[in-house]
Amino acid sequence: MIRNVVALVAAPAAAFELGVVCQVFGLDRSDDGLPVYDFAVCAPTPGKVQTTSGFALDVTADLDRASEADLVVVPAWPALDSSSPPTLLDALRDAVDRGAKVLSICSGAFLLAAAGIVDGRRVTTHWQFASRLAALYPRVEVDPNVLYIVDGPVTTSAGASAGIDACLHIVRAEHGAAVANALARRMVVAAHRPGGQAQFIERPVPADSYDLADLLAWAEDHLSEPLTVDDLAARALMSPRTFARRFKALTGTTPHRWLLDKRLQHAEELLESTELPVDTIAGLAGFGSPDTLRHHFALRRGITPTAHRRTFQRL
Repeated sequence: MIRNVVALVAAPAAAFELGVVCQVFGLDRSDDGLPVYDFAVCAPTPGKVQTTSGFALDVTADLDRASEADLVVVPAWPALDSSSPPTLLDALRDAVDRGAKVLSICSGAFLLAAAGIVDGRRVTTHWQFASRLAALYPRVEVDPNVLYIVDGPVTTSAGASAGIDACLHIVRAEHGAAVANALARRMVVAAHRPGGQAQFIERPVPADSYDLADLLAWAEDHLSEPLTVDDLAARALMSPRTFARRFKALTGTTPHRWLLDKRLQHAEELLESTELPVDTIAGLAGFGSPDTLRHHFALRRGITPTAHRRTFQRL
């Protein structure tokens, strides 16, 4: 269980990405029943650390603090053309060696690659830097087309907003959907965006297109129904092919994948917050049969619905 979290910084530090980490892991929200972490910002040398935004951080903890952490975060690494401090690289290697988790946001993946902890692993970073990362570190498998990737103890994410998604994914994996959703509500952000969603949209949706936002809200309210992509396309007054194209342009994913993700999320919430039988939850979430729910749960979550309930139920 993650209890102790540190963010590693060095000049120039990325203020916004560090702020993301502080928002998720550094604030006391126990008044909402949310977990509280022992959180610190660490630097190779404590003191003033300049940021990319023109102000300085007053960092009081050195890297010894990182040796206690369950989660070590690199909130971006703007100094791509500078050599990486050996002490930071050692801190990351130590984290992985002792079984801690590591998370990078945006260009933070460069520091992970320099430490050698993602050799042979699949990672992502901001699409703008992906080709450079791949060229510098050929032993790293770089995927520029996703929001975040979990590979063993290492989670890497794309730009700043994808960093929020990755942080919430870690909270969800540690504490369950109800906790992650409550935290997202406090932060006023999307509760869950799947890691495989596209980083950016090549072309905007035409201005005269059907308002798919209304359709998505309607679909979330009708997950128990046997909705198909053709059903959604008909409701949007489009051919299935046009609907699928515009849907992906808007959401970065396919209608089928979106429906499956929403159904799994709903099933998670019911497992955590109710005593309903798995058979009933399968119907309410739109899976039809408990076997179908178990299949998708195992495939996408790596666990059975019953095991998920035992781990995360909060009644």
